[in-house]
Amino acid sequence: MRLSLKNEDLVLIVSDAWRTTCEVLGVLRNHFGAELGLKKSDEFSYLWVTDFPMFEYDDEEHRWVACHHPFTMPHPDHIDLLSTDPGKCLAQAYDMVLNGWEIGGGSIRIHRADIQSKVFAALNIGPEEARAKFGFLLDNLQYGAPPHGGIAFGLDRIVTIMAGAPSIRDVIAFPKTQRAQCLLTNAPAPVDEKQL
Repeated sequence: MRLSLKNEDLVLIVSDAWRTTCEVLGVLRNHFGAELGLKKSDEFSYLWVTDFPMFEYDDEEHRWVACHHPFTMPHPDHIDLLSTDPGKCLAQAYDMVLNGWEIGGGSIRIHRADIQSKVFAALNIGPEEARAKFGFLLDNLQYGAPPHGGIAFGLDRIVTIMAGAPSIRDVIAFPKTQRAQCLLTNAPAPVDEKQL
């Protein structure tokens, strides 16, 4: 590959798995955008993100895992891909992004038992495991559920953007640490057998 570089140009090369590479380049983009004054704090840029992958391959577990959650409806044209090529299957999931921050996310949910069974099979969740973990859902799908979906917005993320804060922790009264621990209540904490 030849690049038409000039003095003071910068080329960054990241070599890793696709997801890791994208995450690293995203962090670099945000860092340099702030460092070079390319971010405009008085503008709001909204974006809908659609056509998420339904699955991603987990190299450690050697199986497909759900990108969003295992109850997201696949794209109608991709239902046959669940059993033949799960990696090409797109989900009916969507996010709203404001100035590069995800402020809301949701999906259309699976409302048919046959499709839910195909998704579980693609995730290598057998009928017995599906029944043990999600029997209540599978039973209810037998009675017929309407197509449904939703979206949830993170007010704390919106406030972070409005306040110009660098981190969501700056606008939450009692934020968790990066290890999901609460310094106020010392959660998670051991629970005695009686409470369980």
